[in-house]
This record gives sequence, C-alpha cells and structure tokens, in this order.
Amino acid sequence: MFHVILVEPEIPQNAGNIARTCAATGCVLHLVKPLGFELSDKYLKRAGLDYWQSVDVRVHDSLEEALSETCGSVHLFTTKAPQNYVDQAYGEGDALVFGKETKGLPEELLVAHPGECVRIPMLGGYRSLNLSNAVAIAVYEGLRQNGFRGFAERGELHRLKW
Repeated sequence: MFHVILVEPEIPQNAGNIARTCAATGCVLHLVKPLGFELSDKYLKRAGLDYWQSVDVRVHDSLEEALSETCGSVHLFTTKAPQNYVDQAYGEGDALVFGKETKGLPEELLVAHPGECVRIPMLGGYRSLNLSNAVAIAVYEGLRQNGFRGFAERGELHRLKW
C-alpha cells in the first residue's frame, strides 16, 4: 500500500517493530544507509519475530534512490512542520518518510520541501514520539483514509460468549 522510508535508522528494535507493522499492512520498508545496525542484528530479528519473510525490505544508498521506487506523493514526517498529518490525503504508492531517531530528517530536506512536511501533534515539552509508534500512526491513518481496502475482517469478537 505505502512505502515506509527510514532515513539512517539507528535503533534495531525500532526497525524490527516497523518491519512487523509493514508486514501486517502490506507496506514496503525502505532503509536508507548508513544504518545504525546490521540487518543480521539479533535485536532487529527479535523485534520483527517471524514476520521478516513477509516484509519487502529494500536497502538504499540515498533517499533519492528510495524515492525513485515510489509512485505517489511524498510525506515528510517531522516535529517541525505546521501541517497536521491527518490533514494530508494518503494514496496507494505514497512515501511516508521518517528520519533517524536522534535528529530526524535533514533540515535542508525540510526547507526544500515545506509543502510535503507533516507532524503528529503532541503536547509541548516533548522532543518526539518513538519512531516505530510514529510509523504505525502514519500507516494506519493512511489505511483508514483508504477504507482499509484489501483488509479482511477477522471477526473473532462476535464469537465470544459473555
């Protein structure tokens, strides 16, 4: 559905959790070098558990290379944007781009593309949300806007006896 692009991710557990979200939602995961971990990292694998075989993971040398594999709009997630992420329209093939945990996306990228910058609101005094949480929020907003197209209802709740 979407292309989740992590620019220079640093924490293997975050990348593993994001891979799990991508597997469960059909998103492609793009990792832009340099990575703060090895793809064979045990923490990365543990966080993704048995989902790694179900996710399309692509590693790139640059953001431009990663974006060349997408076909929709680009959404740059940053705490510095005035525009709320729910005010954007998300479509199939869109790129959801996130920066490294310690610094976010490069300032020059944000300045060059102000119309593509969006933020997830939070109370003042906090630097940012956890990267894997931010990705999940963005992916599920996009899925919600698209009516969860392609997702089947599991229906376990209707069989429970209270």
